[in-house]
Amino acid sequence: MTTSWTATHVAAIPADPPAIAPITERHLAQASADLGLWDAWPVQMRDGTPILLKGGAELWMALAAPRFSDPDMRHGQARIHLFRHQGGRWIPLGPAMPDGFSPGSREWSGSALLDESSGDVILYFTAAGRRGEGVPTFEQRMFSARARLTDEGKLVDWDDLREVIPPNPSLYMPTTAGGAIGTIKAFRDPAYFRDPADGRHHLFFAGSLAGSSSAFNGVVGIASAPADRPGEWTIGPPLISADGLNNELERPHVVHHDGRYYLFWSTQAHVFDPAGPIGPTGLYGMVADALAGPWRPLNGTGLVFANPAAAPAQSYSWMVLPDLSVTSFIDNWGGGQDRRFGGTFAPFVRLWIDGDAAGVVALDACAKRQG
Repeated sequence: MTTSWTATHVAAIPADPPAIAPITERHLAQASADLGLWDAWPVQMRDGTPILLKGGAELWMALAAPRFSDPDMRHGQARIHLFRHQGGRWIPLGPAMPDGFSPGSREWSGSALLDESSGDVILYFTAAGRRGEGVPTFEQRMFSARARLTDEGKLVDWDDLREVIPPNPSLYMPTTAGGAIGTIKAFRDPAYFRDPADGRHHLFFAGSLAGSSSAFNGVVGIASAPADRPGEWTIGPPLISADGLNNELERPHVVHHDGRYYLFWSTQAHVFDPAGPIGPTGLYGMVADALAGPWRPLNGTGLVFANPAAAPAQSYSWMVLPDLSVTSFIDNWGGGQDRRFGGTFAPFVRLWIDGDAAGVVALDACAKRQG
């Protein structure tokens, strides 16, 4: 069953929606002197809990690229990098995968988990374009690969590279038609989740609805595997459709909380159909009593929280962890007409959830999560 996120839902978002606090100079602690970074995720156990290295540090991944005068150029140079997170500090560990291993010309978002049966880390990621292409394309394919985790938090001996969710043009639009940032079609961002109800494995991803007559046809897709065969993925129809409303439901992921399933995604104001209604850039979500749905928009609209009106693009790419802490990156902070790309981890915020309602616990952008 596919649930629709509709114009009626978005039109009900209040004129002054719940928002996180402004980001200021004191929040701009750069995780790397040379790199700008954005979408981030921890290496997790199958239940979603971040793993702990020896000494108690967490191991994280984030997209990173050299800093450019035009921040949008970073998407053409994106690599997945490792970071050690401990005591509120982020320590860069270099690229996750070795040069020439990824089948794409760039590496885009995904998720990672520790395989308890082997001790390996499994990375699910998006390969953008093709390795060796002269002009970068926006083709997207989703792969998995394995690596051995060292005590220092490095990943070595990469192997078992495989395409985990081959395209299905009857369900999801191909991504080979070109486009530009904000208008390209999606087949990316695989996020792992194991259903505690039956042990089945799932990958949620951002897609574009096949056969749509609208340029704004973003969906949340799903692939599933049996509990005892976690590598045998079968793609399914979209769980959530924003057809006719919004082009990109990015980085969708699920958290199981208090017996319910909460599916979150990020989207930006400029990827809504300009004919309206237009929602703010923010974290959105739905809730269901089972993964199959039906899904209900949180707060009746889908919006959980937005950036503040004075800085509507200050952060993005939110990910909710099982403890309801939320990570993101600092984007165009401070408001104003000039682009001020932060390119580093944003302060954590924390959610409250009560059935079909959710919001941010404190509007203090300085909230820290000790990893």
